[in-house]
Amino acid sequence: MTTPAPLKKDPMKAFRGIMAGTLILEVIVVALALPVIAKLHGGVTSLVGWIAFGFIAVFIAMCAFVRRPWAIPVVVGLHVLLIASWLLLPAMGVIGVIFGLVWGYLLWLRRDLLQRMAEGRLPAQQQAAREQAEQEQA
Repeated sequence: MTTPAPLKKDPMKAFRGIMAGTLILEVIVVALALPVIAKLHGGVTSLVGWIAFGFIAVFIAMCAFVRRPWAIPVVVGLHVLLIASWLLLPAMGVIGVIFGLVWGYLLWLRRDLLQRMAEGRLPAQQQAAREQAEQEQA
């Protein structure tokens, strides 16, 4: 079996951008829960409000660390906590469940991408292999 051709572009860099974008979407959705917190749970300075602001801050901070190997376990842990916040505010628990499913799908896509990279099945790898073969024949 031959080794896969090297890639000019890093597909994982694009995937990290998708992960950071998903975290920003999550920030927006959790921030949209703030009016509910303000109306039903004693205001945004209550415990639930501070927890929501904490999630917002940590999700924003995690955007800077998506390339680190420990980022994915931390994001998964944050979603477990977000789902557990169902006890304080069911709306945040629902947000956690929905984005937990989104992250499950993203992690499945990441696994598939890594597997295809290892097997050399990415279109960019196949094109690089063809170019390399053409150069060897010339």
